[in-house]
Amino acid sequence: MTYVRFLDSPLGKIGLASDGTYLTGLWFEGQTRDAENVEGPVEERNCPVFETTVKWLQTYFEGTIPLVAPELRMKVTPFRKAVYEALLTVPYGQTVSYGQIARLLKQSGKYAFASARAVGNAVAHNPILLIVPCHRVIGADGSMIGFAGGIERKRKLLQIERDYFKKFQNCC
Repeated sequence: MTYVRFLDSPLGKIGLASDGTYLTGLWFEGQTRDAENVEGPVEERNCPVFETTVKWLQTYFEGTIPLVAPELRMKVTPFRKAVYEALLTVPYGQTVSYGQIARLLKQSGKYAFASARAVGNAVAHNPILLIVPCHRVIGADGSMIGFAGGIERKRKLLQIERDYFKKFQNCC
């Protein structure tokens, strides 16, 4: 059984999916891969992990770094899991290129085949947007490319994060 919940955000309606214990999906309604990870029978119901996720999202959209993330479970290949784990290390407000992630995976010794294109493919199928911060991945030239939620949302998400640090630069 997959449980779902929908909520409004400053950037549009967001869908959440859970197996009852873990967050298994987070997507913007109408994105290119809208809820592709929702499997089997679906029931709209609240779960404790949704409450944690909603708090995370509220904190994020208020322009603060969320400190408590929901527990995640993704049914993905080992390579995609490695890419998503690398994304989780990209600090709030910073960006990384697809090529940088590929180099990181190659250096780990497990993924000699990793390329920017392979990383891009994995990022494009991220089942848990925002929390697994694929919006922080940019082109090697700094361009805003490849976000399932749309490039304009990607820009706005990165602006939320940049604004957080601007508050501290201007205060002292």
